[in-house]
Amino acid sequence: MADRPFFRGSAVALVTPFDEAGVSDKVLRQLVRFQLEEGTAALVVCGSTGEAATMLAEEQRTAIEVVVAEAGGQVPVVAGCGGSDTAAVAGLAQAARLAGADGVLLSAPPYNKPPQRGLLSHFRAVMDAADLPAILYNVPSRSAVDIKPETIAELAADDRVVGVKEACGDLSQVAELAALVAGRISIWSGNDDQILPIMSLGGQGVISVLANVAPADTQRMVASYLEGDAATATDLQLRYLPLIRALFSVSNPIPVKTLVGWLGFDVGPLRLPLVPLTSAERERLIDAALGTGLQPRL
Repeated sequence: MADRPFFRGSAVALVTPFDEAGVSDKVLRQLVRFQLEEGTAALVVCGSTGEAATMLAEEQRTAIEVVVAEAGGQVPVVAGCGGSDTAAVAGLAQAARLAGADGVLLSAPPYNKPPQRGLLSHFRAVMDAADLPAILYNVPSRSAVDIKPETIAELAADDRVVGVKEACGDLSQVAELAALVAGRISIWSGNDDQILPIMSLGGQGVISVLANVAPADTQRMVASYLEGDAATATDLQLRYLPLIRALFSVSNPIPVKTLVGWLGFDVGPLRLPLVPLTSAERERLIDAALGTGLQPRL
């Protein structure tokens, strides 16, 4: 329920470090410790930022188990469960529960373009399999289907639905959603450039790409706003806008995984069809990072 949010603050949409054997247990644990030390409120693993679409089901379960073990119950761990086949996504959701996840992040099926009735049936089937708190994820730029406010409101009648990660990009639509679900479920921004606008509509924080590289400041931005210090929150939102633009200058997670590596974490390669930045793109990204005061840490 929104009056007792699943989390308040910044949740990081973690990149997934890979090595020759698959998921790098060692580096993933380092990333989790980094986030905990910096005050991140929740950890999201196996989302689109984590390249889940290129991971085997066994790799996804391994990644969830590692994050759960390293987090040690200090913050909630949310497992992304996405895909075009409802039965397969239900299997991922069940595996996430068995791996120890505290909740699941459920995106609309990409490519199929189901009608709203199909979305209702899809989410209910996956929630039945997960038997965990569920966060809906509206990201039509990736899924090619928009989860309409009235559909989310209908799903919000189910106590298993604790909130929505809203990345439609349309603040008018988010306002309509907020009016429909106020006091029932939480809304978290799914866009780093809209954290404060969505919080001004009652949002509880963000599920963030930026937090991979600036976790403390992303958490501070949200906490400052929730504590009534809008000036500090606004300063942070505006300070990081150039870097946020750079992080989405080409398809996510190409830039952010590059920058996590630049910070000093051996996150390994991107998986095809994602490809590395060009040298010019990398230079612009690092310039934007340096402009915020970020420096390599390891």
